[in-house]
Amino acid sequence: MQEAPFHADLADGPEGGRAVWLAARDGVRIRAGLWPGSGAAGTVFLLPGRCEYIEKYGRTARDIAARGHATLTLDWRGQGLADRLLKDPCIGHVRRFSDYQLDVAALTDFAAAEGLPRPWVLLAHSMGGCIGLRTLIEGSPFAAAAFSAPMWGIRVGPEMETLARFVPVLAARLGFGNRRTPTTGAPSYLLDTPFEDNMLTTDPEMWAYMVAQTREVERFRLGGPSLNWLAEALAECRWLTRAPRPDQPAHASVGARERIVLGEVVESMMKPWTRGSFTRVPGAEHELLMEKPATRTAFLDRAFATFAQATQAPSRQGLSNA
Repeated sequence: MQEAPFHADLADGPEGGRAVWLAARDGVRIRAGLWPGSGAAGTVFLLPGRCEYIEKYGRTARDIAARGHATLTLDWRGQGLADRLLKDPCIGHVRRFSDYQLDVAALTDFAAAEGLPRPWVLLAHSMGGCIGLRTLIEGSPFAAAAFSAPMWGIRVGPEMETLARFVPVLAARLGFGNRRTPTTGAPSYLLDTPFEDNMLTTDPEMWAYMVAQTREVERFRLGGPSLNWLAEALAECRWLTRAPRPDQPAHASVGARERIVLGEVVESMMKPWTRGSFTRVPGAEHELLMEKPATRTAFLDRAFATFAQATQAPSRQGLSNA
């Protein structure tokens, strides 16, 4: 297993952090990041969102370590230091949304080989929440899950959604599925947007933390998604709304100022979740783990209370109907 580049100074995480290269089953190279902790009582699998990378969650890993858990995260295919999938590396792209499950499988295989402490629990943000929910539905080793603004519905105009439904067919015939989605730009949102206009956080310190990382490492930057990514993502969201809810305990939080994912969809999807809960966070934007300290702490309190439920009552095998 080959060590991968890791920017510990930019991450500002707990001691002992490192990164390794992993090969997904289709040969795509991804990067895994591990903060093992000392005498950890379990492992948090942190599934990041679109445009994100391992080092962005160094401070979150520090908070998780203080709660007695290790943190394992990754660069998804097509972003961070993982393999980019198009000639233009600035376009976020995936061939099929289900390909992300290959990245999850590589991560869990690595965790098993490393003997990372159990229980294993899921902490998933935005796009990672979309990927993580399918992982739970299809059967996984995770005892519980917490979702930060999960991407179960994307805030796009009706014209774009209608177009996206037909992109796979059009792409096959005309060859433009790899093009960047109209109205989205080249990298980087963090470098091109003033703090006052951003849709990610209300905390200037965490905004500066993310900007400094993106300015320092060019490969951390990513622009708008491809048309094919959008089509696949919208199709995945539609599938998730119809799928049965997993049996594991779960919590989802969305900021009251959320403008990227559809908070109302998240709330409605949590209602039939037998062991699920939902919170709308006053004053918060999209990235709850990059928000003001009180918001971050409150979300992690809810997450770890949910994780504790997994040991309080045995989880049934199977799924509950939505």
